[in-house]
Amino acid sequence: MALFFKKELENDAQIFVWEITETEKELLTLSSIPNEEIEELSLIKSEARRKERLAVRALLSEIFEDKVYLGHHDNGRPFLQNSITEISIAHTNRFVSIIIHPEEDLGIDIESLDRDFSAVEKKALSEEEIDDLSDRNRTLQLAIYWCAKEAIYKRMSISGVDYAEQIEINRFNPHNEGELDATFTHKDGTEMDFELGYKVFENHVMVWVVG
Repeated sequence: MALFFKKELENDAQIFVWEITETEKELLTLSSIPNEEIEELSLIKSEARRKERLAVRALLSEIFEDKVYLGHHDNGRPFLQNSITEISIAHTNRFVSIIIHPEEDLGIDIESLDRDFSAVEKKALSEEEIDDLSDRNRTLQLAIYWCAKEAIYKRMSISGVDYAEQIEINRFNPHNEGELDATFTHKDGTEMDFELGYKVFENHVMVWVVG
C-alpha cells in the first residue's frame, strides 16, 4: 500500500496522503467499490482519472477499519453515508489527500507546482494579494493562495463564491510548511476568520482548514 504520510493535528483532525504508484488493477484490489461506481469508472476515458478515483477508495479503506460508503452532495462535497465523520478530499495525478474530523467542517486542497498558475493571479486574487506577490517565490505563493482559497471554498460548501472578493488570505512568506490567516466574507457582509495549515512536499502544495 502507498500511504505516503499521515499527519495528526492538534484539533483532532487527521490528514492522510496516498501516493499513486499502483497500477489500475492493483488499486482495484485495494479498494472497496460499489458495483454502480465500477460502471461509472468504466465510462471514464482517462486512466489517470480512474486511478485517482480508485486511490481515494483505497485510502478510505486504509483510514477506516469498517467499510465506509462515499457519497456526494449536489454541490459535489463528499460525505460518508454510514459515518458522522466529516471529510474532505483532494487529488493530483500523483497524490490523494484526505482530511477527517469527528465533527468539524473542513476543507483540503493539493496541487502540483508544475501547474501553470498564471490564471489564478488574474481570476482568484485581489489587488492587495497580487501586490504581495514576490518575483522569487511567485509560483509557490500562487499555489499556496489557490490551495488556501480552494480549501476554504470546500469548507464553506457555498456556490457562486468570488475567490478574489470573498476569500482574503493575509500576507505571508512561503516556507516548507506553516500557517495562514484568512477571512471569508459572505455576500451579506458577514465575516468568518480562519487559520489554515500548509505543507510543501515532493513538488506539491497542500493546504487545509478545520473549523
